Amino acid sequence: MNNETILRTFIDEVWNKKDTSRIGHFVDEAYTIHLDAGDAWDRKTLTLQEYTMRLQDSFIPFPDIHFAIESAVADADAVAITWIMTGTNLGNMGSVPPTGRAIKTSGVTIYHFNKGKLCGHTQVFDRTTVMKQLGFLL
Repeated sequence: MNNETILRTFIDEVWNKKDTSRIGHFVDEAYTIHLDAGDAWDRKTLTLQEYTMRLQDSFIPFPDIHFAIESAVADADAVAITWIMTGTNLGNMGSVPPTGRAIKTSGVTIYHFNKGKLCGHTQVFDRTTVMKQLGFLL
């Protein structure tokens, strides 16, 4: 399986279907977030357990979070994707109660690979639109 296929399967099984039991199949034991401004885990290297906790930070407030991959470009040990994220805020975001509002935003993520496993990412996405859609910003 090539890296793009691995990534597409990972997004579908782990992010979209919420099968966290498959994380170790796709993610290296050390996963570095090189850049993800606004993410609490930005610029940290995570264990598999910490990576699972990071996913829960998204799954709890948005249990129906879904990523549609719009495009992908593979190069050596990296795959860049553009995506559209949708979801409904049905759970707490930290101490903030759910709004019940739907979100839709887009972004770009470059996933890094080590021997066929995801070992990190660099990401930019429109968090401001999400905050506006949730009613936190005008």
